[in-house]
Amino acid sequence: MKLSLHTPWIRRALIGLALVLAVSAAALWLGRAKPIAVIVAEVGRGKVESTIANTRAGSVEACQRTKLSTIAGGRIERLAVKEGDRVAKGQLLIKLWNDDQQAQQALAQTQLDSVRQHRVEICASADAAARDAERQRALREQGFVSSASEDVARSNADARRAACSAAGSDVRQAQARVSAMRVELNRTVLYAPFAGTVAKIVGEVGEYSTPSPPGVPMPPAIDLIDDTCLYIKAPMDEVDAPRMHAGQPVRITIDALPKQSFPGQVKRVAPYVTAVEKQARTVDIDATFDQPEKVGALLVGYSADVEVILGVRENVLRLPTAALMEGGRVLVVDGDRLVERAVKTGLSNWEFAEVTAGLAAGDRVVTSLERAGVAAGARVTIEAPAAKPR
Repeated sequence: MKLSLHTPWIRRALIGLALVLAVSAAALWLGRAKPIAVIVAEVGRGKVESTIANTRAGSVEACQRTKLSTIAGGRIERLAVKEGDRVAKGQLLIKLWNDDQQAQQALAQTQLDSVRQHRVEICASADAAARDAERQRALREQGFVSSASEDVARSNADARRAACSAAGSDVRQAQARVSAMRVELNRTVLYAPFAGTVAKIVGEVGEYSTPSPPGVPMPPAIDLIDDTCLYIKAPMDEVDAPRMHAGQPVRITIDALPKQSFPGQVKRVAPYVTAVEKQARTVDIDATFDQPEKVGALLVGYSADVEVILGVRENVLRLPTAALMEGGRVLVVDGDRLVERAVKTGLSNWEFAEVTAGLAAGDRVVTSLERAGVAAGARVTIEAPAAKPR
């Protein structure tokens, strides 16, 4: 029997087969993986720096800052300044009640004046006795008086000279007593040791001010800051300490001045490690501004960050550090697929890494590595145009 495509059951079979193939093709098309949207950056040329930064926030510090208290305790009689006042060196800050000591100093001064007057009287008498002894000597030589008269006059002059010398010792003793009372009086007053700004005052008029006894910390009466000279203190990881030294260039950023950075240099690297916590061992560095006049007014205590520049390479091939995976690998966009490549890098920081081998200018590397499904062989679409390295 001869079969024909026009035979009804054959035609139905072919139609059924076509439907099955169409459904299968549609299922495969609908079931295939959708492209992953990724962010890429273009490998290009530019500057790369090797830097290290502080592990915790640093702070703006004053070159001179002291927390002052009176040497002696007592009731505050006068507060000569207010918080925020600028003071000159030697200006009175606080005076405690000291009427009793002032009275004792006045008494000692009166005694000194009396002793001085007494010395003047005794020494004048000694001068007169010396002149009389000289006259007695001349008269004896002329035979008008005896040797005994001359001896009496000479002894009297010597005695009065000794009394004058003793009176001088009394004057020095009285002067020492006045000086001691002045020192005691100064224990109840507080003067500015340098020009600066009063940051904080602890105590009010009429309250009792107590100095800190040994081993017992007490709040200071005055916190005085010289804010004309500022620097940054920042904690760096202990493992970076061998790579830091005074004179290295730094970049300073201050949270209160966003989108700005200021050049400076390392002034000092602490010669010891600070253990704030068991797992947080740091080395403090001090950094100064190259041009402090361009920074403007800063408040002591502002949080700040310091980036120490260890090395610089100009006009080298570089890629964003965010594109690097563990083991020095990157994902490169090749058509609509991701291809994994091994790269060798040189200097690097948190922003860029120098490429010494494995990539060429214009290659597009993925920087959105944290997205699900981003791996070698994945189909991708570019979410944004390739970013030009700045």
